[in-house]
Amino acid sequence: MAQDQYSPHQSRDDAAEARYHRRAFLVMMALFLVAPYVVYPVFVMKALCFALFACAFNLLLGFGGLLSFGHAMFMGMAGYVSAHAAKVWGLPTELAILSGMAAATVLGFLAGLLAIRRQGIYFAMITLALAQMVFFFSLQAPFTGGEDGIQAVPRGRILGLIELSSPLAMYYTVLAIFTAGFLLIHRIIHSPFGQVLKAIRENEPRAISLGYRTDHFKLAAFVLSAGLAGLAGATKAIVFQLASLTDVHWTMSGEVVLMTLLGGMGTIFGPVVGAFAIITMENYLAELGSWFTITQGAIFVVCVLAFRRGIMGELEAWLRRRRVR
Repeated sequence: MAQDQYSPHQSRDDAAEARYHRRAFLVMMALFLVAPYVVYPVFVMKALCFALFACAFNLLLGFGGLLSFGHAMFMGMAGYVSAHAAKVWGLPTELAILSGMAAATVLGFLAGLLAIRRQGIYFAMITLALAQMVFFFSLQAPFTGGEDGIQAVPRGRILGLIELSSPLAMYYTVLAIFTAGFLLIHRIIHSPFGQVLKAIRENEPRAISLGYRTDHFKLAAFVLSAGLAGLAGATKAIVFQLASLTDVHWTMSGEVVLMTLLGGMGTIFGPVVGAFAIITMENYLAELGSWFTITQGAIFVVCVLAFRRGIMGELEAWLRRRRVR
């Protein structure tokens, strides 16, 4: 009886949430479609790459409850492999990007096998240690170019048809990649697999008692997150025609945590908003020089105090309160 009384309310909430997501997605896509005619396309492409990176990280932290301090290793290594594949091996652009994504997925599987054996801060420290090892490897390996990185990476043609030297062609290719990754993450979150992930995040012992092999689910989430982070890194390397140590440095892992928390951890659109906010601050506050880091930190502290759920988290909470009224 209690279930019968609860179901209509639950179904109405689910329907309202679905409508909100559809409308928000349509608004977001409309803005992205006209963005290159209003804003510098390369700036938006950079923000889209980081938005996909943040969404991939949010899949692991916001919905899996696993905090990784080493996610930059997937983005950076995918960038190196993609750049090397395009420049040295001469692979088509789409295959170069896929090869970078595949490398990040394999690296994520190997790192996940070690990391998921621990929980909490120990899990985070293992990922940080592995990321530092990958950074040292990237510094010493011959194919990465050391401190110089891999430069002058050819953009080539997408599917052998569209020349990516055009900023607009490159922009809409990046937008298509971001949209595919975003929709995939949305599908994962709302699938039965995603529901189990949320259950593990909320109460792992209860999930184990229900018969779920939680380590397998956490490993799968880690590998999916690593692969999507690699997709973002590989795309970024093609956009900027450069793969460098910056993307594999530990500060990049901290930056994606910042984007996710600022936008709203555990929300669909939060990482996108957070990524655009951080990239915009970096772009327009760079002229402050050494004061930029202090200014960015102060803004982050104010935002965390004012919006504890993140920007989109607070917005979604406000919309839920309005529906209740």
